[in-house]
Amino acid sequence: MILTIDVGNTSTAFGLFEGDNCVLRFRRTTNVNSSSDETGVFLRSVLRENGFDWQKIEKIGCCSVVPSVNHSLANACAKYLGHEPLFIQAGIKTGLKLRYSNPKEIGADLIAAAMGAVAVYPGKNLIIIDMGTATTAELVSKDKEFLGGIIMPGLKISVDALAGGTANLTSVEIMKPEHVYGSSTTEAIQAGLYYGTAGSIKEFCHLFKKNVFHGEDAVIIGTGGFARTFEDYNLFDEIIPGLVLAGVKKALELN
Repeated sequence: MILTIDVGNTSTAFGLFEGDNCVLRFRRTTNVNSSSDETGVFLRSVLRENGFDWQKIEKIGCCSVVPSVNHSLANACAKYLGHEPLFIQAGIKTGLKLRYSNPKEIGADLIAAAMGAVAVYPGKNLIIIDMGTATTAELVSKDKEFLGGIIMPGLKISVDALAGGTANLTSVEIMKPEHVYGSSTTEAIQAGLYYGTAGSIKEFCHLFKKNVFHGEDAVIIGTGGFARTFEDYNLFDEIIPGLVLAGVKKALELN
């Protein structure tokens, strides 16, 4: 079995693979103060409660955008699961051509998502929209070139910014509103966030296809915690929730 880990700013996702099949996915809140013992006990407990033997894990891979947790996480994996994790970072094999001014600046999650997407759609131009703490889009050519992308505030950050930066607006639940406009302050914020984000993504994808892929078709993939919120809006050709975890598995195979 292979364990893959995706450390995000808000939460950490885990995927357990048997062969090519992801047989278990689970997550926990990312906590920079968690000790290696707390993390290790958590991992063993979740695996045990779901009927899996931690001793059958052969490899562990990790992508992290929170460097302060990496040392504790690595120690937890080594002490409680018997393997040091491979971290996606500069210098490992990715199978991608990184057309970036400074490849070391590319987030590990972006690299992993690109690797996972290329494995699912080989030979295709790809637009990968990751809707987590930040909303990102990354572009991968049919020749496996990582071309770059965009980064903008995610839905949760936008809600928190409105609530924290104004006197009369409060935090609201992130959801698809019943109407395109709001007849209350809560509905107005929800409509602005939902349709504003959807409109931004649609416009970016239109510009990417026109100006980057020069009119060629591109597969638009959605991933991340908020992607399913837009499932009925037809923003994506496919939503792949565990895309980053699948990419981490691919990194383990290449390295």
